[in-house]
This record gives sequence, C-alpha cells and structure tokens, in this order.
Amino acid sequence: MMDVDMQEGSESVPLLDIALRQSLDSRDSMDSSEGKIYDLRAIGPVYDDKDGGRPVEAAESCENDEYKSVEVDEEDAFAKDPFVPFNELPEEENWVLTFRAVFIGLCCGAIVNASNVYLGLKSGWTFGANLFGAIAGFAIIKSFSTMFAENFPILGGAFGPRENNIVQTAAMASGGLSNVFVSAYPALYQLGLMNTPEEDFWRIVSLTAVGGYFGFFFATPLRKFFIIYVARELRLVFPSASATALTIRSMHDAVRGASIGKMKMKAMGIAFSSAMIIRVVSQYALGILWEWHFFWWFHVWGHYRTVAIAVENWGWFVQFTPAFIGSGMLVGLNVSISFFAGSVIAWGIIGPLLVHYEVAFGKLRQPEEYGVVNFASFSPPFSSKETPSPRYWLLWPGVLAMITISFTELLLQWRIIFFAFKAASKGVGKGIYKLGSKLGKDFSFLRKATEQETRDLVEDPAEDTELPQMWMWGPGLIVTIIAMCIVMSVQYEMPLGMSLLSIFLAFFFSFLAIQCTGVTDITPLTAASKASQIILGGATKGEHWTIEHSQRLNLLGGALANMGANQSTDLTADFRTGFLLRTPPIQQWLAQGVGTLVAVFVAPVMFRLFMKAYPCIIRMDDECPFTYPSVAAWRAVAIAVTDPTFPIPPSSAYFSVAFAVFGSFMVLLKQYAWRGKLEWMKAYHPNMMCIALAFVLPQTYYGTAMVIGALISHFWQKKKPKHYETFGYAIAAGFIAGEGIGGVINAVFQVVGIDGDKYGSTIACPISC
Repeated sequence: MMDVDMQEGSESVPLLDIALRQSLDSRDSMDSSEGKIYDLRAIGPVYDDKDGGRPVEAAESCENDEYKSVEVDEEDAFAKDPFVPFNELPEEENWVLTFRAVFIGLCCGAIVNASNVYLGLKSGWTFGANLFGAIAGFAIIKSFSTMFAENFPILGGAFGPRENNIVQTAAMASGGLSNVFVSAYPALYQLGLMNTPEEDFWRIVSLTAVGGYFGFFFATPLRKFFIIYVARELRLVFPSASATALTIRSMHDAVRGASIGKMKMKAMGIAFSSAMIIRVVSQYALGILWEWHFFWWFHVWGHYRTVAIAVENWGWFVQFTPAFIGSGMLVGLNVSISFFAGSVIAWGIIGPLLVHYEVAFGKLRQPEEYGVVNFASFSPPFSSKETPSPRYWLLWPGVLAMITISFTELLLQWRIIFFAFKAASKGVGKGIYKLGSKLGKDFSFLRKATEQETRDLVEDPAEDTELPQMWMWGPGLIVTIIAMCIVMSVQYEMPLGMSLLSIFLAFFFSFLAIQCTGVTDITPLTAASKASQIILGGATKGEHWTIEHSQRLNLLGGALANMGANQSTDLTADFRTGFLLRTPPIQQWLAQGVGTLVAVFVAPVMFRLFMKAYPCIIRMDDECPFTYPSVAAWRAVAIAVTDPTFPIPPSSAYFSVAFAVFGSFMVLLKQYAWRGKLEWMKAYHPNMMCIALAFVLPQTYYGTAMVIGALISHFWQKKKPKHYETFGYAIAAGFIAGEGIGGVINAVFQVVGIDGDKYGSTIACPISC
C-alpha cells in the first residue's frame, strides 16, 4: 500500500476531516505521534454535502441555514465522540446481506484487484476498494431500487446505508490480496525458484487461499478487541474506515444525499471510461497519445543533439498516465513533489555522476548510431557488483532506506504499541477470569488487573446474536493454520518449524498492522514484510540448505506475513465502518468470507494473464513496459540475507547505509523539531519514503504525472472548494481504476495478438518506445 505523508492547507474544513483530526489528536495525547500531517484526499473524497443535491455552481451561491445547522450537528456529534455509532439512519430491514449488494461489491472489488495488479507491477503502488465500492455501489443499487418495484426479485426493494456497507465490505475483501502478486510471487520467478505461472497456478491459488483466509479468520475476534474493547483507550479511529462510513451516511441523507451520490458516480464513470479508452487506444500511437519525448524530438531535429539524447536516455519525458495524475490528485503536493524530487536526485544527479566516474555503466542500444543507452538494465553483466547499471547500484540504497524509514516511523509509535499489548494482556486476563468463573475456579487476582475504566468503555451496537460466534471462526482459524503448514511442506518443502515461525510472524505483524492503521491510517506492510524476510533469513543460516531453497522459503514466509497483515487489517477496518453504521457484524463477516474467496482466484488469474502477456517481467528483459519496483525490493532483500557472496557494489553499500541513516534522521527531525511555532513546517517536510521509492523506480514520468495531478487538485480546491469536494475523489478514483482495467484489456490484446506492438505506429517515438 501507499505509504504517504499528506499536505494540509485546504481552505474549507470538510466533514470527513474530523476523522483525521480525531486520529491525530489521539496520537498527540499519547505523546507518540509520527508527526504526520494528513490531507483528507489521501483517504478519499471530501463530502460535507453542503449543496443540497443541487448543482454545485447553484449551491455555492445559496445560503441555507437549515442545511448548515444539520452539518454542524453532524460534525459536532462525531467530533465530540467518534466511538458512538450513528443514530439518525434510515430504517432498513434487519437482513441487509442481499444478493445484489454482494454481487455488486464483488464486481467493484474485482475491478480494483485487477487494476492493482497492473498498477503495482508498473509502480509498486496499490489502492483500496472501500470508497470506490461505496460510491459505485450506491449509484448502481440506488438505480435498481428506483427502476424496479419494491417486490421485484433480487434487484428491487429499498436501499439503505447498511446494505451500502455490505457492498463496500464485499468490495474491500474481493479487492485484497493483490499486493503479493506485485512483489513476492514475481520475485520467486525472477530468481528461478518456481516453474511457470501456468504450471504453478493451483500452487499459487492454494497458498493465496490459506494466507487470505488466515487474515479473514484472524480478523474476526479482533473486531471486539480493536473496535470495542480498546478503541477509546488507544483512540483507534481508523480514519479511512470512518471516512467511508460518513460518506455512506451522507449519500443516504433523505434530503440531499441521492443527488450528490449520483453526481459523484457520473463523474467517476466519465473519468473511468476516459482513462480506460485512452489506455487501450494509446498503445497504437504511443508517441502521440501516451508519451511525449521532447528531448528525442530535439535530438532528431538536430537541436542540442548531445544534451537532448543524454536527457532522453535517463528517461526524462512526459507520460499522460491517468492513474498517476489521479494519484497526485489524491495524495497532494507534498507526496507528489517528494516523489518527483527523489527521481531528480536519483536519475538526474546521482545516476549521471555514477556513469561519469565509471562507477556504474549503461547498455548501448542498437542501432548504435542513435546513441540510445539503457541505464536501467538488470541483465548480466549489469546486475553484478563489478559492472552494475545505475538502476542496480541505486536499488540497494532505495530498499535499505525504505526499510529503515518504515521501522523508524513504526518505532516512533512505541507508546501506542506498548498500550496495545498492555490492553491485549488485559483482554487475555479477562478471558481467563471468565473461564475460571465458569469452571468454579477463583482467579480474583486477575479481576482488578483487567478492570477497564468506565470512560474507556465503548458500547457495542450489535446484539450477541448478530456477532460471529467462536464456533464459526475458531475451527476455521485452526484448520487454516494446519492447511498452511501442509501447503508449505508439501508444495514448497518448508520444514514445520519454519512454517510455524512464518505463522507466528503473520500473527504478530497482523496485530501490529491493525493497530497502526487504526491510529495513522497507514498499514506498515513494508516493515512487516521486510522484517519477516530478515528474521527468516537469519533462521535459514546454518541449515546447510542451498541458496535457492533458502531464498524460496524467505520469500514465501514474507508473503504469508504480507497476506495476513493486509487482509486482516482491511477486514478489521471494515468492521469499524459497520460499527458506525450499525451493520450486523455477522452479515459483514459473511460478505468478507465470500469476498476473500473471490480475491483468492481473481488475483492469481490477473497475475497469470500479465505474466503470459508480458514474460519480460519474469525474464527481467531490458525492453519491458513494467518496472516492478516492489518485486525488485523483495528480490533484493531475499538475495542480501541468503547470498554469502554479498552481491552489492561496495560503493553502493556505503551509500546505502548513509542514505538510510539520513532518511531516519529526517523522520526524527519531523517528529521532534517541528513543534510549537514550527508546527507549520511539517506540511513542507519531504516525505522520505517517497524519495527512497524513486531510487527503486527508474521511470521519472510517474513523479511528473503525480505533480501534474497534485497541481490540478491544489488549484481546483482553492478556486472552487465545494466543487472539488463533490467531484475530486470521484474523478481521481475513476482515473486510477480506469487505467488499471485498460491495462488488463491491453494484456488480453497482447495474448491474442492484436496489440500495439503488432499494429501500432511508432511515430514520434524513440527506438526504446
């Protein structure tokens, strides 16, 4: 997932910003803040529904005191206590787990899942399905409820916020598990540790199933713990989940919601269709519709030929990628400029200096007379410490910095983590006390130690009959753990001890990831995955296994921790949304189970499709439309902790340590230096994680596209804040999902032989296009 640091400074104070303020206030009160400044755009649209369902232009000229008073009441209620469920919700039937809600949610999640495989292989960035599913589900089912009669089978009937929550829940579950398909699995193939995606398809499905359902069953009892038991004590607001709940409530407002919801969906639909069409059509005219190589044009025209081709060789051109223009709109100027600055530092300064002083080397493309050089080659001998390419040399400082920055940010929350484990021990003690009471044992010494202060209590709106019972999830969790050991042993030859260690790491980092997401809205998958790889790398030392076997176990163990942390965090956050909307948890749980089943098959199918369409990803060919930065990071860690020859260029190793120390220092500087009167500096402090990511990603045009999107969003918000609040997220989400689905269609075209490589034009393209 994206690890982002957001920009503040919006002229209006949107309704959903309260969720973020509650989260930030909680960290300040515990003196354990990461010091992050968030912009609501990171988690989705800004909805305060001030327009009464009318066109924004008209609404901006109107002043309606009734609407204002309602908004103030809504804001005040949530701001005063974000741990009380919403009260004024439309009446609905008790059973909201309908076929239409689950089916539409699964479709929305599958779209996001497929899109994430494409975007993750391109850039390493993936996106959640919560708000996309909520908005799209609202528009589609709302139209069903008005188009068909009340008693029309399946499609007809009233539609309320709880059923909308079921749509979003199914979308979130079915949109998950894609992260390992843009990181661990491709790394296994690049290192030659598995056969082919076609031969290994069912092996991949089985491993994904046990990892996904481990997260599903593990998250079930954690609802009571994180959403009810310790939520107020640890201030676990889950900003994105709270934002989703507020969004759903606003769209179902009897006076204003329907019209605004329809406007959002119309904007999202237009953006989605436009992005998908331009991604598909542009492959037939890349140099005109998709990429503008200004410096190549200067070179061909004979102006500044030497300088122009040098700039072109380092990848400095513009790509009109809707997904990353949309990403820039969401994450704001700080993240976008940091990412772009990282590209400038890595591929505009350090890379050319490495080549100039013959520390790194480029590969001359044919024909040689054009002077086109590839500085991003991973093919031999450019992936060795003797003659590295700039990409290989820069890979190591980027990966090490991402790991250390992620751990530094995690450790800055040590107080919250301590309180979480303290609360967990109370929960265990409380359970032992209750069990002892039932068995007639006196465990009174535990009673006082496990008592919870009255002010920390959160009332659960769900009845006991509406909760998933232990007999539902307990056996499932046990069976899943046993199945994990069997799958890892039979299919991957992992010893039982290593399997149990991997499962323990998955437990530990899932718990940690949920807690961190509840406070910061950032899931520390980088820290969880890389820590698992490092621990497993240490466990394989001295076992006298082959390097290949050690690397296989390393990547698979990290993949299990990744899947467990990812899925359990997403599903626990869904329970937070359902808590606010008073959705019966058992119905959410069933939707999550079906959604996880869909994700188990959708993600492997998409992975198999892309590997068949673009085998260059596995072969690490120089000419490949995908740069797979997450794959490179996972592969690098696996090699570093298992290869006894230490394949890192010495100069790169020294710089890696220095850069990692600098990155951690910058995180600490932001945390401790910008306080009091200097608090405003945090909005301008560079995001070191994004800068480090740019070292791993040789495509500079992603940063350029994000800056374009961030500037559009910035000035749009300043010029017409209400207009932006209504349409901003919808358009950005449409761009992201639309390009992702366009990429899936292109992969299908590639397989059937009607792609741009065969029928497209190379006008205005360099030879590398």
